Amino acid sequence: MAGNKSYTIVEYFGGDDGYRCGYCKNEKGNFSHGMWSHTMTVQDYQDLIDRGWRRSGKYVYKPIMNKTCCPQYTIRCHAVKFQPSKSHKKILKKMSKFISKGELPTGQDDGEPMDSVCEEAGPREPSKVSHAEVKCPVVTDIQKEVAECPAITEVQKEVADALPTGSEMPRKDPVSVPDGRTTATPPKPGMGADPSRPPCRKAKDLRKERRIQKEQMRQHADGVSSIVSPTPSTPTQTNQPKNLEDFINESLPDNSSHCLEVRLVRSNPPSPQFKASFDASYQVYKLYQMAIHKDPPDKPSESQFRRFLCDSPLEAEYSPDGPEVGYGSFHQQYWLDGRIVAVGVIDILPTCVSSVYLYYHPEFASMSLGSYSALREIAFTRHLQKQSPKLSYYYLGFYIHSCPKMRYKGQYRPSDLLCPETYVWVPIERCLPQLENSRYARFSQDPDAGDARALKDVGRALVLYRRAVMPYAAYSRKRKSSSDETEVQQYAGLVGQDCAERILLYRA
Repeated sequence: MAGNKSYTIVEYFGGDDGYRCGYCKNEKGNFSHGMWSHTMTVQDYQDLIDRGWRRSGKYVYKPIMNKTCCPQYTIRCHAVKFQPSKSHKKILKKMSKFISKGELPTGQDDGEPMDSVCEEAGPREPSKVSHAEVKCPVVTDIQKEVAECPAITEVQKEVADALPTGSEMPRKDPVSVPDGRTTATPPKPGMGADPSRPPCRKAKDLRKERRIQKEQMRQHADGVSSIVSPTPSTPTQTNQPKNLEDFINESLPDNSSHCLEVRLVRSNPPSPQFKASFDASYQVYKLYQMAIHKDPPDKPSESQFRRFLCDSPLEAEYSPDGPEVGYGSFHQQYWLDGRIVAVGVIDILPTCVSSVYLYYHPEFASMSLGSYSALREIAFTRHLQKQSPKLSYYYLGFYIHSCPKMRYKGQYRPSDLLCPETYVWVPIERCLPQLENSRYARFSQDPDAGDARALKDVGRALVLYRRAVMPYAAYSRKRKSSSDETEVQQYAGLVGQDCAERILLYRA
Protein backbone atom coordinates (compact mmCIF):
# COMPACT_ATOMS: atom_id res chain seq x y z
CA MET A 1 0.00 0.00 0.00
CA ALA A 2 2.56 2.55 1.08
CA GLY A 3 6.02 2.65 -0.36
CA ASN A 4 7.62 0.98 2.66
CA LYS A 5 6.56 -1.11 5.62
CA SER A 6 4.17 0.38 8.17
CA TYR A 7 2.79 -1.19 11.33
CA THR A 8 -0.48 -1.10 13.25
CA ILE A 9 -0.05 -0.76 17.02
CA VAL A 10 -2.97 -1.53 19.37
CA GLU A 11 -3.75 -2.09 23.05
CA TYR A 12 -6.48 -4.62 23.77
CA PHE A 13 -8.95 -3.90 26.59
CA GLY A 14 -11.22 -6.96 26.60
CA GLY A 15 -14.99 -6.72 26.84
CA ASP A 16 -16.32 -7.98 30.16
CA ASP A 17 -18.16 -4.90 31.42
CA GLY A 18 -21.55 -3.81 30.10
CA TYR A 19 -22.23 -0.16 29.34
CA ARG A 20 -25.11 2.05 28.26
CA CYS A 21 -26.69 1.27 24.89
CA GLY A 22 -27.14 4.29 22.65
CA TYR A 23 -30.10 2.64 20.89
CA CYS A 24 -32.39 1.02 23.47
CA LYS A 25 -30.93 3.05 26.41
CA ASN A 26 -30.28 -0.08 28.47
CA GLU A 27 -27.80 1.11 31.11
CA LYS A 28 -25.71 -2.09 31.21
CA GLY A 29 -26.88 -4.05 28.18
CA ASN A 30 -24.26 -3.18 25.59
CA PHE A 31 -21.17 -5.38 25.42
CA SER A 32 -18.20 -5.08 23.10
CA HIS A 33 -14.53 -5.90 22.82
CA GLY A 34 -12.35 -2.83 22.50
CA MET A 35 -8.82 -1.77 21.73
CA TRP A 36 -7.00 1.52 21.42
CA SER A 37 -5.16 2.00 18.15
CA HIS A 38 -2.10 4.23 18.30
CA THR A 39 -1.65 3.93 14.55
CA MET A 40 -3.23 1.70 11.92
CA THR A 41 -2.76 0.92 8.24
CA VAL A 42 -5.80 1.16 6.01
CA GLN A 43 -5.46 -2.50 4.98
CA ASP A 44 -5.50 -3.65 8.59
CA TYR A 45 -8.62 -1.59 9.27
CA GLN A 46 -10.25 -2.93 6.12
CA ASP A 47 -9.62 -6.47 7.39
CA LEU A 48 -10.92 -5.57 10.85
CA ILE A 49 -14.22 -4.07 9.70
CA ASP A 50 -14.66 -7.20 7.58
CA ARG A 51 -14.64 -9.06 10.91
CA GLY A 52 -17.19 -6.79 12.60
CA TRP A 53 -14.92 -4.11 14.10
CA ARG A 54 -15.57 -0.37 13.80
CA ARG A 55 -13.76 2.74 14.96
CA SER A 56 -14.87 5.75 17.00
CA GLY A 57 -11.93 8.12 16.91
CA LYS A 58 -8.89 5.96 17.73
CA TYR A 59 -10.97 3.50 19.73
CA VAL A 60 -11.82 0.34 17.76
CA TYR A 61 -14.61 -1.90 19.06
CA LYS A 62 -16.43 -5.10 18.14
CA PRO A 63 -19.90 -5.81 19.60
CA ILE A 64 -20.28 -9.14 21.40
CA MET A 65 -23.15 -10.15 19.16
CA ASN A 66 -24.68 -13.02 21.14
CA LYS A 67 -24.56 -11.03 24.38
CA THR A 68 -25.28 -7.38 23.62
CA CYS A 69 -28.82 -6.02 23.89
CA CYS A 70 -28.90 -4.64 20.33
CA PRO A 71 -26.81 -6.81 17.98
CA GLN A 72 -25.04 -4.65 15.42
CA TYR A 73 -24.38 -6.27 12.05
CA THR A 74 -21.84 -4.78 9.66
CA ILE A 75 -23.62 -3.76 6.46
CA ARG A 76 -22.21 -2.92 3.05
CA CYS A 77 -23.86 -1.70 -0.16
CA HIS A 78 -22.72 -2.70 -3.65
CA ALA A 79 -22.20 0.90 -4.76
CA VAL A 80 -21.64 0.13 -8.44
CA LYS A 81 -24.91 -1.80 -8.69
CA PHE A 82 -26.95 0.62 -6.58
CA GLN A 83 -30.14 2.11 -7.99
CA PRO A 84 -32.02 4.77 -5.99
CA SER A 85 -35.42 3.71 -4.70
CA LYS A 86 -38.57 5.79 -4.96
CA SER A 87 -37.98 7.24 -1.49
CA HIS A 88 -34.36 8.06 -2.37
CA LYS A 89 -35.53 9.93 -5.49
CA LYS A 90 -37.95 11.95 -3.37
CA ILE A 91 -35.10 12.96 -1.06
CA LEU A 92 -32.95 14.07 -4.01
CA LYS A 93 -35.87 16.00 -5.49
CA LYS A 94 -36.57 17.62 -2.12
CA MET A 95 -33.00 18.89 -2.00
CA SER A 96 -33.25 20.01 -5.62
CA LYS A 97 -36.41 21.96 -4.90
CA PHE A 98 -34.81 23.63 -1.92
CA ILE A 99 -31.70 24.64 -3.85
CA SER A 100 -33.59 25.87 -6.89
CA LYS A 101 -36.53 27.59 -5.22
CA GLY A 102 -35.39 28.10 -1.63
CA GLU A 103 -38.31 26.14 -0.19
CA LEU A 104 -37.31 24.52 3.11
CA PRO A 105 -39.73 21.79 4.27
CA THR A 106 -41.27 22.27 7.69
CA GLY A 107 -40.96 19.83 10.57
CA GLN A 108 -38.17 17.43 11.50
CA ASP A 109 -37.38 14.18 9.75
CA ASP A 110 -36.29 11.94 12.61
CA GLY A 111 -36.51 8.65 10.74
CA GLU A 112 -32.79 8.33 10.10
CA PRO A 113 -30.81 8.62 13.35
CA MET A 114 -27.05 8.44 13.01
CA ASP A 115 -24.92 5.82 14.70
CA SER A 116 -24.05 6.91 18.20
CA VAL A 117 -20.35 7.41 18.82
CA CYS A 118 -18.99 4.78 21.17
CA GLU A 119 -18.53 7.24 24.01
CA GLU A 120 -20.00 5.07 26.75
CA ALA A 121 -17.43 2.35 26.00
CA GLY A 122 -14.60 4.80 26.16
CA PRO A 123 -11.17 3.21 26.59
CA ARG A 124 -8.81 3.37 29.50
CA GLU A 125 -5.97 5.83 29.23
CA PRO A 126 -3.65 4.20 26.67
CA SER A 127 0.06 3.86 27.07
CA LYS A 128 2.27 6.28 25.18
CA VAL A 129 3.55 4.43 22.13
CA SER A 130 4.83 5.83 18.88
CA HIS A 131 6.35 4.52 15.67
CA ALA A 132 9.73 5.86 16.72
CA GLU A 133 9.76 3.35 19.58
CA VAL A 134 9.41 0.32 17.31
CA LYS A 135 12.56 -1.65 16.58
CA CYS A 136 12.95 -5.24 15.43
CA PRO A 137 15.19 -7.68 17.30
CA VAL A 138 17.12 -10.62 15.92
CA VAL A 139 14.40 -13.05 17.00
CA THR A 140 12.13 -11.94 14.15
CA ASP A 141 12.43 -11.75 10.41
CA ILE A 142 10.17 -8.70 10.20
CA GLN A 143 11.27 -5.79 8.08
CA LYS A 144 13.12 -3.18 10.10
CA GLU A 145 11.84 -0.06 8.43
CA VAL A 146 8.77 1.80 9.70
CA ALA A 147 6.89 3.95 7.23
CA GLU A 148 6.39 7.62 7.65
CA CYS A 149 3.17 9.18 6.47
CA PRO A 150 3.60 10.77 3.04
CA ALA A 151 3.11 14.48 2.89
CA ILE A 152 -0.36 15.58 1.86
CA THR A 153 0.02 17.69 -1.25
CA GLU A 154 -3.51 17.56 -2.56
CA VAL A 155 -7.00 17.82 -1.14
CA GLN A 156 -9.88 16.97 -3.38
CA LYS A 157 -12.59 19.57 -3.69
CA GLU A 158 -15.87 18.37 -5.15
CA VAL A 159 -18.35 20.97 -6.32
CA ALA A 160 -21.86 19.62 -6.28
CA ASP A 161 -23.65 20.03 -9.57
CA ALA A 162 -27.10 21.51 -9.36
CA LEU A 163 -29.89 19.06 -8.73
CA PRO A 164 -33.04 18.59 -10.83
CA THR A 165 -36.22 20.44 -10.01
CA GLY A 166 -38.06 17.14 -10.10
CA SER A 167 -40.96 18.23 -12.29
CA GLU A 168 -43.65 15.59 -12.56
CA MET A 169 -46.75 15.06 -14.65
CA PRO A 170 -49.89 16.19 -12.78
CA ARG A 171 -51.79 13.41 -11.08
CA LYS A 172 -55.28 12.72 -12.38
CA ASP A 173 -57.73 12.16 -9.55
CA PRO A 174 -60.59 9.74 -10.17
CA VAL A 175 -64.14 11.03 -10.04
CA SER A 176 -66.04 9.90 -6.94
CA VAL A 177 -69.43 8.21 -7.19
CA PRO A 178 -71.93 7.70 -4.32
CA ASP A 179 -71.20 3.99 -3.76
CA GLY A 180 -67.49 4.62 -3.27
CA ARG A 181 -66.42 3.19 -6.61
CA THR A 182 -64.58 5.11 -9.27
CA THR A 183 -65.59 5.31 -12.86
CA ALA A 184 -64.36 7.03 -15.97
CA THR A 185 -66.39 9.99 -17.29
CA PRO A 186 -66.35 11.54 -20.74
CA PRO A 187 -63.64 14.18 -21.01
CA LYS A 188 -64.75 17.74 -20.56
CA PRO A 189 -63.75 20.29 -23.18
CA GLY A 190 -60.02 20.85 -23.02
CA MET A 191 -59.37 17.71 -20.94
CA GLY A 192 -58.38 14.15 -21.78
CA ALA A 193 -57.11 12.94 -25.12
CA ASP A 194 -58.06 16.04 -27.12
CA PRO A 195 -56.97 15.43 -30.74
CA SER A 196 -56.53 19.16 -31.27
CA ARG A 197 -53.73 19.22 -28.68
CA PRO A 198 -50.19 17.89 -29.07
CA PRO A 199 -49.52 14.49 -27.51
CA CYS A 200 -48.16 14.35 -23.96
CA ARG A 201 -44.37 14.16 -23.70
CA LYS A 202 -42.11 13.11 -20.90
CA ALA A 203 -40.64 15.87 -18.78
CA LYS A 204 -37.17 14.38 -19.43
CA ASP A 205 -37.59 14.86 -23.18
CA LEU A 206 -38.86 18.41 -22.73
CA ARG A 207 -35.84 19.30 -20.58
CA LYS A 208 -33.50 17.81 -23.20
CA GLU A 209 -35.15 19.84 -25.95
CA ARG A 210 -34.87 23.04 -23.92
CA ARG A 211 -31.15 22.40 -23.37
CA ILE A 212 -30.65 21.96 -27.12
CA GLN A 213 -32.56 25.16 -27.84
CA LYS A 214 -30.42 27.07 -25.34
CA GLU A 215 -27.25 25.67 -26.95
CA GLN A 216 -28.49 26.78 -30.37
CA MET A 217 -29.19 30.28 -29.05
CA ARG A 218 -25.74 30.45 -27.43
CA GLN A 219 -24.01 29.32 -30.62
CA HIS A 220 -25.89 31.86 -32.73
CA ALA A 221 -25.00 34.59 -30.23
CA ASP A 222 -21.34 33.58 -30.57
CA GLY A 223 -21.56 33.79 -34.37
CA VAL A 224 -21.35 30.02 -34.84
CA SER A 225 -23.63 28.57 -37.43
CA SER A 226 -24.85 25.19 -36.32
CA ILE A 227 -28.03 23.24 -36.66
CA VAL A 228 -28.77 20.86 -33.84
CA SER A 229 -31.90 18.76 -33.89
CA PRO A 230 -33.07 16.53 -31.08
CA THR A 231 -32.35 12.88 -31.71
CA PRO A 232 -35.42 10.69 -31.25
CA SER A 233 -34.95 8.38 -28.34
CA THR A 234 -34.95 4.69 -29.05
CA PRO A 235 -37.21 2.51 -26.89
CA THR A 236 -34.21 1.25 -24.91
CA GLN A 237 -33.05 4.83 -24.25
CA THR A 238 -36.52 5.92 -23.21
CA ASN A 239 -36.98 3.00 -20.83
CA GLN A 240 -33.47 3.20 -19.35
CA PRO A 241 -33.87 4.28 -15.70
CA LYS A 242 -31.88 7.21 -14.41
CA ASN A 243 -28.93 6.30 -12.27
CA LEU A 244 -27.84 8.06 -9.12
CA GLU A 245 -25.52 10.46 -10.93
CA ASP A 246 -28.35 11.53 -13.24
CA PHE A 247 -30.36 12.73 -10.28
CA ILE A 248 -27.42 14.45 -8.60
CA ASN A 249 -25.85 16.04 -11.68
CA GLU A 250 -28.89 17.21 -13.60
CA SER A 251 -28.66 20.93 -14.25
CA LEU A 252 -30.52 23.53 -12.21
CA PRO A 253 -31.70 26.93 -13.48
CA ASP A 254 -29.09 29.66 -13.48
CA ASN A 255 -31.14 31.68 -11.02
CA SER A 256 -31.18 29.06 -8.23
CA SER A 257 -31.88 30.40 -4.77
CA HIS A 258 -28.98 28.52 -3.17
CA CYS A 259 -25.57 27.09 -4.02
CA LEU A 260 -24.50 23.73 -2.57
CA GLU A 261 -20.84 22.71 -2.62
CA VAL A 262 -19.29 19.49 -1.28
CA ARG A 263 -15.64 19.61 -0.24
CA LEU A 264 -13.47 16.67 0.74
CA VAL A 265 -10.78 17.56 3.30
CA ARG A 266 -8.31 15.19 4.92
CA SER A 267 -8.72 15.07 8.69
CA ASN A 268 -5.66 12.95 9.54
CA PRO A 269 -3.11 14.35 9.26
CA PRO A 270 -5.20 17.55 9.16
CA SER A 271 -4.94 19.42 5.89
CA PRO A 272 -4.78 23.25 5.78
CA GLN A 273 -8.41 23.30 4.60
CA PHE A 274 -9.45 21.13 7.52
CA LYS A 275 -7.69 23.40 10.00
CA ALA A 276 -9.17 26.55 8.47
CA SER A 277 -12.74 25.22 8.76
CA PHE A 278 -12.35 23.48 12.13
CA ASP A 279 -14.14 26.08 14.26
CA ALA A 280 -17.10 26.36 11.90
CA SER A 281 -17.36 22.57 11.71
CA TYR A 282 -17.26 22.21 15.49
CA GLN A 283 -20.01 24.79 15.97
CA VAL A 284 -22.33 22.81 13.68
CA TYR A 285 -21.52 19.63 15.64
CA LYS A 286 -22.29 21.36 18.94
CA LEU A 287 -25.67 22.61 17.71
CA TYR A 288 -26.46 19.17 16.29
CA GLN A 289 -25.70 17.33 19.54
CA MET A 290 -27.76 19.78 21.60
CA ALA A 291 -30.79 19.86 19.30
CA ILE A 292 -30.91 16.31 17.92
CA HIS A 293 -29.38 14.26 20.76
CA LYS A 294 -30.47 16.63 23.58
CA ASP A 295 -26.96 16.99 25.00
CA PRO A 296 -26.46 19.69 27.66
CA PRO A 297 -24.51 22.74 26.44
CA ASP A 298 -21.31 21.69 28.22
CA LYS A 299 -21.21 18.12 26.86
CA PRO A 300 -20.41 18.61 23.15
CA SER A 301 -16.98 19.99 24.02
CA GLU A 302 -14.23 20.68 21.54
CA SER A 303 -12.09 17.92 23.06
CA GLN A 304 -14.95 15.42 22.61
CA PHE A 305 -15.37 16.54 19.01
CA ARG A 306 -11.66 16.07 18.32
CA ARG A 307 -11.52 12.72 20.10
CA PHE A 308 -14.42 11.00 18.36
CA LEU A 309 -14.74 12.69 14.97
CA CYS A 310 -11.36 14.24 14.09
CA ASP A 311 -8.74 11.95 15.60
CA SER A 312 -8.09 8.81 13.60
CA PRO A 313 -5.49 6.05 13.78
CA LEU A 314 -5.48 5.65 10.00
CA GLU A 315 -2.36 6.77 8.24
CA ALA A 316 -2.51 8.62 4.94
CA GLU A 317 -1.48 6.15 2.25
CA TYR A 318 -1.18 6.32 -1.51
CA SER A 319 -1.00 3.61 -4.13
CA PRO A 320 -0.46 3.66 -7.91
CA ASP A 321 -3.70 1.71 -8.39
CA GLY A 322 -5.60 3.62 -5.69
CA PRO A 323 -7.73 6.77 -5.77
CA GLU A 324 -6.06 10.12 -6.45
CA VAL A 325 -6.97 11.48 -3.01
CA GLY A 326 -5.31 8.51 -1.32
CA TYR A 327 -6.56 6.40 1.55
CA GLY A 328 -7.28 7.42 5.13
CA SER A 329 -9.73 9.58 7.09
CA PHE A 330 -11.62 12.55 5.65
CA HIS A 331 -14.44 14.97 6.32
CA GLN A 332 -16.91 15.62 3.52
CA GLN A 333 -18.19 19.14 4.15
CA TYR A 334 -21.48 20.41 2.76
CA TRP A 335 -21.23 24.15 2.14
CA LEU A 336 -24.49 26.01 1.50
CA ASP A 337 -24.10 29.60 0.29
CA GLY A 338 -20.61 29.78 1.79
CA ARG A 339 -21.25 28.19 5.21
CA ILE A 340 -20.96 24.64 6.53
CA VAL A 341 -24.36 23.05 7.14
CA ALA A 342 -23.39 19.36 7.41
CA VAL A 343 -20.30 17.16 7.68
CA GLY A 344 -19.92 13.48 6.80
CA VAL A 345 -17.00 11.71 8.48
CA ILE A 346 -15.68 8.95 6.20
CA ASP A 347 -12.74 6.59 5.76
CA ILE A 348 -11.43 5.70 2.30
CA LEU A 349 -10.11 2.13 2.43
CA PRO A 350 -8.73 -0.33 -0.14
CA THR A 351 -12.11 -1.80 -1.11
CA CYS A 352 -14.66 0.63 0.31
CA VAL A 353 -15.74 4.02 1.55
CA SER A 354 -16.75 3.57 5.19
CA SER A 355 -19.25 5.99 6.72
CA VAL A 356 -18.29 6.94 10.28
CA TYR A 357 -20.76 9.67 11.29
CA LEU A 358 -22.83 12.57 10.03
CA TYR A 359 -23.85 15.74 11.81
CA TYR A 360 -25.72 18.76 10.48
CA HIS A 361 -27.12 22.15 11.43
CA PRO A 362 -30.51 21.66 13.16
CA GLU A 363 -31.99 24.31 10.89
CA PHE A 364 -31.96 21.68 8.14
CA ALA A 365 -33.40 18.79 10.15
CA SER A 366 -36.29 18.46 7.68
CA MET A 367 -34.01 17.83 4.68
CA SER A 368 -33.34 14.11 5.34
CA LEU A 369 -29.62 14.84 5.35
CA GLY A 370 -28.76 11.41 6.73
CA SER A 371 -30.16 9.74 3.63
CA TYR A 372 -29.04 12.51 1.30
CA SER A 373 -25.43 12.31 2.48
CA ALA A 374 -25.49 8.52 2.16
CA LEU A 375 -26.59 8.88 -1.47
CA ARG A 376 -23.82 11.39 -2.09
CA GLU A 377 -21.28 9.05 -0.47
CA ILE A 378 -22.45 6.16 -2.65
CA ALA A 379 -21.98 8.38 -5.71
CA PHE A 380 -18.53 9.33 -4.38
CA THR A 381 -17.67 5.63 -3.97
CA ARG A 382 -18.64 5.03 -7.60
CA HIS A 383 -16.42 7.93 -8.63
CA LEU A 384 -13.46 6.43 -6.75
CA GLN A 385 -14.18 3.00 -8.22
CA LYS A 386 -13.44 4.37 -11.68
CA GLN A 387 -9.92 5.20 -10.42
CA SER A 388 -9.50 2.05 -8.33
CA PRO A 389 -11.67 -0.87 -9.57
CA LYS A 390 -11.47 -2.87 -6.33
CA LEU A 391 -12.90 0.05 -4.32
CA SER A 392 -16.54 -0.82 -5.01
CA TYR A 393 -18.39 -1.00 -1.68
CA TYR A 394 -20.00 1.54 0.61
CA TYR A 395 -20.09 0.54 4.29
CA LEU A 396 -22.92 2.08 6.30
CA GLY A 397 -21.59 1.05 9.70
CA PHE A 398 -23.94 -1.21 11.63
CA TYR A 399 -27.42 -2.45 10.77
CA ILE A 400 -29.56 -2.91 13.90
CA HIS A 401 -32.76 -4.78 13.11
CA SER A 402 -33.93 -4.73 16.74
CA CYS A 403 -33.98 -0.91 16.57
CA PRO A 404 -36.72 0.04 14.04
CA LYS A 405 -35.30 3.51 13.47
CA MET A 406 -31.99 1.99 12.34
CA ARG A 407 -33.52 -0.27 9.70
CA TYR A 408 -33.38 2.45 7.04
CA LYS A 409 -29.83 1.33 6.22
CA GLY A 410 -31.26 -1.83 4.72
CA GLN A 411 -32.96 0.24 2.01
CA TYR A 412 -29.71 0.80 0.12
CA ARG A 413 -29.79 -2.21 -2.20
CA PRO A 414 -28.13 -4.44 -3.15
CA SER A 415 -26.54 -4.87 0.25
CA ASP A 416 -25.05 -7.61 2.43
CA LEU A 417 -24.81 -8.31 6.14
CA LEU A 418 -21.74 -9.89 7.74
CA CYS A 419 -22.30 -13.27 9.35
CA PRO A 420 -21.10 -12.93 12.97
CA GLU A 421 -19.70 -16.48 13.07
CA THR A 422 -18.21 -17.21 9.65
CA TYR A 423 -17.49 -13.61 8.57
CA VAL A 424 -18.90 -14.19 5.11
CA TRP A 425 -21.20 -11.70 3.41
CA VAL A 426 -24.83 -12.72 2.93
CA PRO A 427 -27.47 -10.79 0.91
CA ILE A 428 -29.71 -8.88 3.29
CA GLU A 429 -32.85 -10.42 1.78
CA ARG A 430 -31.76 -13.81 3.15
CA CYS A 431 -30.94 -12.36 6.58
CA LEU A 432 -34.13 -10.44 7.36
CA PRO A 433 -36.40 -13.47 7.95
CA GLN A 434 -33.93 -14.78 10.52
CA LEU A 435 -33.72 -11.41 12.27
CA GLU A 436 -37.51 -11.27 12.49
CA ASN A 437 -37.35 -14.42 14.62
CA SER A 438 -34.26 -13.67 16.69
CA ARG A 439 -32.13 -10.63 17.48
CA TYR A 440 -28.98 -12.69 17.07
CA ALA A 441 -28.60 -14.88 14.01
CA ARG A 442 -25.96 -16.81 12.13
CA PHE A 443 -26.49 -16.02 8.45
CA SER A 444 -24.33 -18.70 6.83
CA GLN A 445 -26.54 -21.58 5.75
CA ASP A 446 -23.69 -24.08 5.78
CA PRO A 447 -23.74 -25.66 9.26
CA ASP A 448 -20.19 -26.93 8.81
CA ALA A 449 -18.72 -23.57 7.75
CA GLY A 450 -16.44 -21.81 10.18
CA ASP A 451 -14.13 -18.82 10.37
CA ALA A 452 -11.70 -19.26 7.47
CA ARG A 453 -9.24 -16.86 9.13
CA ALA A 454 -9.57 -18.29 12.63
CA LEU A 455 -6.63 -18.30 15.01
CA LYS A 456 -4.37 -21.27 14.39
CA ASP A 457 -1.26 -20.43 16.38
CA VAL A 458 -1.22 -17.73 19.07
CA GLY A 459 2.57 -18.02 19.13
CA ARG A 460 2.73 -16.28 15.74
CA ALA A 461 0.82 -13.22 16.93
CA LEU A 462 3.08 -10.16 16.96
CA VAL A 463 3.63 -8.14 20.11
CA LEU A 464 5.50 -4.93 20.84
CA TYR A 465 7.52 -5.41 24.02
CA ARG A 466 10.17 -3.01 25.33
CA ARG A 467 10.28 -1.23 21.97
CA ALA A 468 10.97 -4.47 20.11
CA VAL A 469 8.73 -6.46 17.76
CA MET A 470 8.55 -10.21 18.32
CA PRO A 471 6.16 -13.17 18.00
CA TYR A 472 4.17 -13.99 21.11
CA ALA A 473 6.11 -17.26 21.43
CA ALA A 474 9.36 -15.30 21.86
CA TYR A 475 7.68 -12.83 24.21
CA SER A 476 6.33 -15.62 26.44
CA ARG A 477 9.84 -17.11 26.73
CA LYS A 478 11.18 -13.75 27.86
CA ARG A 479 8.31 -13.36 30.33
CA LYS A 480 8.24 -16.81 31.87
CA SER A 481 5.93 -15.62 34.63
CA SER A 482 3.55 -13.96 32.20
CA SER A 483 -0.10 -14.91 32.69
CA ASP A 484 -1.65 -13.08 29.76
CA GLU A 485 -1.87 -15.95 27.27
CA THR A 486 -5.66 -16.18 27.63
CA GLU A 487 -6.06 -12.47 26.89
CA VAL A 488 -3.69 -12.56 23.91
CA GLN A 489 -5.43 -15.66 22.58
CA GLN A 490 -8.82 -13.94 22.85
CA TYR A 491 -7.52 -10.84 21.07
CA ALA A 492 -5.86 -12.86 18.29
CA GLY A 493 -9.02 -14.88 17.77
CA LEU A 494 -11.09 -11.71 17.39
CA VAL A 495 -8.81 -10.06 14.83
CA GLY A 496 -8.06 -13.31 12.97
CA GLN A 497 -4.78 -15.06 12.29
CA ASP A 498 -3.80 -12.81 9.36
CA CYS A 499 -4.20 -9.59 11.34
CA ALA A 500 -2.61 -11.12 14.42
CA GLU A 501 0.53 -11.78 12.36
CA ARG A 502 0.65 -8.15 11.15
CA ILE A 503 -0.70 -5.98 13.99
CA LEU A 504 1.57 -5.20 16.92
CA LEU A 505 -0.12 -5.85 20.27
CA TYR A 506 1.42 -3.58 22.85
CA ARG A 507 2.63 -5.25 26.02
CA ALA A 508 3.92 -3.02 28.80
